Amino acid sequence: MATGKDEDLQLDQVVSTREMAEALRASGAVDDLLAQIDTGEVALTGEGGLLPGLIKLALERGLAAELTDHLGYEKGEPAGRGLPNARNGSSAKTVQTEAGPVPLDVPRDREGSFTPRLVPKGQRRIGGLDDMIVSLYAGGMTLRDIQFHLQSTIGTEVSHETISKIVDEISEAVLSWQHRPLDALYPVIYLDAIVVKVKDGGHTRNKAAHIAVGVDMAGIKHVLGIWVQQNEGASFWASVCADLANRGVRDVLIVCCDGLTGFPEAIAATWSQAAIQTCVVHLIRNALRFVSYSDRKTVAAALKPIYTAPNAEAARAELDAFTASEMGKKNPTVTRVFDRAWEQFTPFLAFPPELRRVIYTTNSIESLNYQLRKVTKTRGQFPNDAAVVKLLWLAICNIEDKRAAERAKERGQKRCRTAPGRLVEGQVVTNWKKALEQLALVYPDRVEPYL
Repeated sequence: MATGKDEDLQLDQVVSTREMAEALRASGAVDDLLAQIDTGEVALTGEGGLLPGLIKLALERGLAAELTDHLGYEKGEPAGRGLPNARNGSSAKTVQTEAGPVPLDVPRDREGSFTPRLVPKGQRRIGGLDDMIVSLYAGGMTLRDIQFHLQSTIGTEVSHETISKIVDEISEAVLSWQHRPLDALYPVIYLDAIVVKVKDGGHTRNKAAHIAVGVDMAGIKHVLGIWVQQNEGASFWASVCADLANRGVRDVLIVCCDGLTGFPEAIAATWSQAAIQTCVVHLIRNALRFVSYSDRKTVAAALKPIYTAPNAEAARAELDAFTASEMGKKNPTVTRVFDRAWEQFTPFLAFPPELRRVIYTTNSIESLNYQLRKVTKTRGQFPNDAAVVKLLWLAICNIEDKRAAERAKERGQKRCRTAPGRLVEGQVVTNWKKALEQLALVYPDRVEPYL
């Protein structure tokens, strides 16, 4: 049978939470307590729960040790009788934690010179509660939803105003991210948007939250910024391009977007040599919008020779052949869609296949937008544009953090690795070395200074 000394030694030797649990189970010290938890006699969290009680015990013990260090003598020690400062009871204080509310007796001294460090004066939340609130907000929950969730799950009452202040504290981080310096050259920039509902006066309007993803010289993707606007136009895109230029972007080789109104003019004014490429996937999707369901597969197959043509002339010949065909005559809208976007559709045809795969579509951020739509759908509507940017930024961070945690959990496993890779931020473009080689051949004067 193990002695108490042996048990203490075992607890001292543990290095992980799992080992601590095993050591406690082996010691039998918590068997009665666990039995009471199973029967419901003792609650685990919330008011009067086990975890808040343990937190109270640990914090008050730490505060007592801080006061002892401040006074210079232990409680009840005769040496303290001749000193001018002494203990002077305690003051009550309740702090909110992840396990629920914890009432504390904070020790005091007669001179009032004691300043706690473990639980500073004025602090009412500890133990990651702020991080929990921000995480719930990033998941799309409203402030009142978070308030109700904390009350119903851990018994913690946090006011609507307090939760609002906690969320607003990250506004500086969002502004810093939105205005951070950027690289001088991004070979490729993708632009796409999701529609969100924003309050505007007494009305709720649909606005587009445009997200820009840039590929740097190493082939790594970065979310460059988020801009919210109700109406697209040259003036709006001019401000976006000016923002990117002011943050250090001197040149862009190719911009891939989805037929944005006024965008070509703004790009030409900021980066005159940049090529604008319409997303081929979106173009085909728009062309098939007015095609009957029974004909879609046939039309889609007939359009493939157009966007896989070796050059623009061959693509034009294939489009003319489709227009003259029976299916083309039946669906004249398809030809009109391609004709309207022809100037922005053909640039990628001048490049070899390795580079075409990189620039022909904005699908690289479609998966990101899919995840963000789930968050905005849960939220419903936003009070202003800043709230949209804040939530989308938090959601991107939250998504990437979850994926990173899953990858870290599976690190070292040789089989059955199912953790997802990076969504956008930090992801490396497939076969980027080959694509960069082709870009260097096509734009030697613009690429080589940054190699």
